[in-house]
Amino acid sequence: MQQSKERPLVSVIVPVYNIMDCLPRCVHSLTAQTYENLELLLVDDGSTDGTGELCERLAAEDQRIRVFHKENGGSSSARNLGLAEAKGAYVGFVDSDDSVEPDMYERLLEGICRFGVKAAQVGRDETDEQGRRLPNICVPPKQPVCCEAEDFLRELLMHRGDCSFCTKLFCRALFRERSFPEGRLNEDFYLLVQMLPEIGRILSLPEQAYHVFYRIGSNSRKAEPENFSRVYGDSVDHADMVAELVAREYPALKKEALRFGVFQRLEYLLHIPIPQMRRDNAAYRAVVRQLRRMWLPAMGNPYLTVKNKCYHTLFVIAPRGVRRFHRFLRKMA
Repeated sequence: MQQSKERPLVSVIVPVYNIMDCLPRCVHSLTAQTYENLELLLVDDGSTDGTGELCERLAAEDQRIRVFHKENGGSSSARNLGLAEAKGAYVGFVDSDDSVEPDMYERLLEGICRFGVKAAQVGRDETDEQGRRLPNICVPPKQPVCCEAEDFLRELLMHRGDCSFCTKLFCRALFRERSFPEGRLNEDFYLLVQMLPEIGRILSLPEQAYHVFYRIGSNSRKAEPENFSRVYGDSVDHADMVAELVAREYPALKKEALRFGVFQRLEYLLHIPIPQMRRDNAAYRAVVRQLRRMWLPAMGNPYLTVKNKCYHTLFVIAPRGVRRFHRFLRKMA
């Protein structure tokens, strides 16, 4: 692995945890990249099923693979270890149950160099465990597009953008004083929005070169309705963080930030199990209080739908009753 101006080294970080069935496919999609000057960092996050040993066997197949073993600490912790060990001028991230097209990193790097940006992204598609193609979350452009940071943030606040680090390639220098927040979910959104002022512009490339394998049971994809993922509470906290960022850096996005804050709180209340909607649940009570304070400006917000405003009003009046009715509707569907 050599670093040069013409062929800079690309570091790809893959957090790994109990993923025996999917890891070979993921790794082989990376070692087959048309851009060959890359290193692959497999960070075993305390696997207990033999995945750690599988990492070592895969590393024996390709000298560009480096393996690191650590105690379990979550995806952010594993990514941060990878960042500390990465040697490349550019860095990307791939989830261990996903795969990528053979030319993904070549296209991303070419785009960064051609357009003079610090970050570039490709489109993604998603497939479930039955092999069914899921609806697109984000639609990639038909031609390369450079998006200013403010416009990119607007798309995120409107739930139309892609905050995933996995679909992107970054200049390594962007992480010099930054790391992923450990102990949080939805960590990609949290870190990316804070990086946007320094990134400046993000290049978006056509086509879906990143393939997500949608596994029920991951942190944010729980199958059991009574399992209330931490992602909902973390997303509310992130909405407050981005509201402060908007006030400081992008005041023109004030209405979009309000819409985002309301939407995240509605998501929280539409998923919290009814037994947890108690007066002694401080987090739940705070969400309801905040929605009540936000009600009047939300009613005049042009980015909230009539349905959003109806749910907002009803949750302000009778949150437990609305939650019961919503659960009934889901059972009837």
